[in-house]
Amino acid sequence: MGLKLDQLPACPVETTLTLIGNKWQVLILRDLGDKGTLRFKELQRSIGKISQKVLTTNLRAMEEAGIVHREVFAQVPPRVEYSLTELGQSLQPVLQAMSQWGENYKKSLRDS
Repeated sequence: MGLKLDQLPACPVETTLTLIGNKWQVLILRDLGDKGTLRFKELQRSIGKISQKVLTTNLRAMEEAGIVHREVFAQVPPRVEYSLTELGQSLQPVLQAMSQWGENYKKSLRDS
């Protein structure tokens, strides 16, 4: 892992937001969690309106943090696959809670 403890904020919530604090990182986690191992283009299509540069930047940051695993296969053409590490998989309850909260919020808007 590239990050060191002294580089992270003291607050645990802020630490979590440092690691998955933008919508693209959350969507990467969602799709790798739901669909398992994906190639770059599969992940890009799955997420939707994300540029190659933004996806690459976020995947690299998440790989450095130990959340995403990148595997390169030595073949022609080269094949690269992305999956969640054990640490990344441990974030799934956080995403499930966010999903449930979002559903409840939409329901409360419909009901009002």
